[in-house]
Amino acid sequence: MSDVAQATIAPESPAQQALLTPSQLAWKRFKRHRLALISGLFLVILYLITGFAEFFAPYEKTTRNIKAIYAPPMSIDFFDTEGNFQFRPFTYGYTLTIDEVTWARKYIEDPKQKFDFYFFSRGESYEFWNLFKADFHFFVVKDEDGRLGYFHLLGTDQLGRDVLSRVLYGGRVSLSIGLIGIGLTLFLGVLLGGFAGYIGGFVDRVVQRIIEVIQSLPTLPLWMSLTAALPAHWSSIRVYFGVTLILSFFGWTALARQVRGRFLALRDEDFIVAARLIGGGNTRVIFKHMMPNFMSHTITTATLAVPGMILGETALSFLGIGLRPPIVSWGVLMKEAQNYQVIVMTPWILFPGLFVVLAVMAYNLLGDGLRDAADPHNIGGLK
Repeated sequence: MSDVAQATIAPESPAQQALLTPSQLAWKRFKRHRLALISGLFLVILYLITGFAEFFAPYEKTTRNIKAIYAPPMSIDFFDTEGNFQFRPFTYGYTLTIDEVTWARKYIEDPKQKFDFYFFSRGESYEFWNLFKADFHFFVVKDEDGRLGYFHLLGTDQLGRDVLSRVLYGGRVSLSIGLIGIGLTLFLGVLLGGFAGYIGGFVDRVVQRIIEVIQSLPTLPLWMSLTAALPAHWSSIRVYFGVTLILSFFGWTALARQVRGRFLALRDEDFIVAARLIGGGNTRVIFKHMMPNFMSHTITTATLAVPGMILGETALSFLGIGLRPPIVSWGVLMKEAQNYQVIVMTPWILFPGLFVVLAVMAYNLLGDGLRDAADPHNIGGLK
């Protein structure tokens, strides 16, 4: 076979790589990072499920089942008590008993309460994003007579509320705080860091002093004091945006210094000087020529900073000075696990913490993959 034919067949030949754009090269490097791809897919699915929590959650976040207070997770079965296989999955309801010695609640599966699963079916009504009412769910359970039953995959809390439903609703708040917070962080970091690096002089000195003052402050105590200062009469939405602003206010300084350093290095490059000489204004030079040169680095930095926002909200809400009920977030749900006896008796209350760990790990792995993909010197990622 000729050299020309081999070059045509070889998809990773140096000649073909030289024709690829920087974004195409970064995508090739990113596709070889399997953990980052899996993490990105997991986050997309998690955002979709929590974004449409009304549809995927079997119940509203405030719906109570008085028959199942602190009930353990229920199982999904295909075989009944007699060993007969059933194609449609089902679950058995609970019968409550009280231990005469410890007075502890004990739930025993009751074969007489059999609930079959029905997917994409009508169930409990809800108001989708406060826009319109609907009752269509991803799944519901019904008895033999077609009446709605109950199913708690992750158990229930002290009021009989479904933990899975509350985790999905809480994920919408916790994950959105990370995205909104990092959006504000990017805005402040790129804006102030860009002005400091491009203009220099007095502007640079002022921005650097502001950054030094903010970075010298202890973050967690300051978060606690500022969130505790939020008025108690504020509505849930005001508290939500207040906590988001507080988390963002202290996250932009590191990014601003990185942007400033990149601007200082780029403003004297030949292509920037040429852009100025041909009449390009400051706005055009910054956004058309300078910003694209480190946009990939900025996106990577933002991705790695989102977990800090999620953990910050979780910590503040867990301590009782962040988001407060009736808002449901992962941190608010974790607050119920402060009691040691509750953890011993009902360990499924810790499931919101598991989702926090999974989301933070996924973001970190995704950030690592983006960082390797955005590195132009990462030649090994193309082999």
